[in-house]
Amino acid sequence: MWKSTLLPCLLVLLLASCSTNGQPQQVQPVQPEVQVKTRIIDTGCDWTKPIFVDKGDVLSDGTAKQILAHNLAGARNCGWKPRS
Repeated sequence: MWKSTLLPCLLVLLLASCSTNGQPQQVQPVQPEVQVKTRIIDTGCDWTKPIFVDKGDVLSDGTAKQILAHNLAGARNCGWKPRS
């Protein structure tokens, strides 16, 4: 008895699993509302210091320009003060 009932049930399950309701509906993807605010944390002022030159130091013109550019950038970005 159960074999005669099992076969139609299996056939119904197999046929129902392949059925469709017409055209597939377009599913709109749900986009999460993420607000991205980029925050830049500059730690360069924590580990860089001004370069001080003594009167006895001998520098090439290129080295002197690089030191001056470094110190001016530090004064502008980090608030370095000249030595008194």
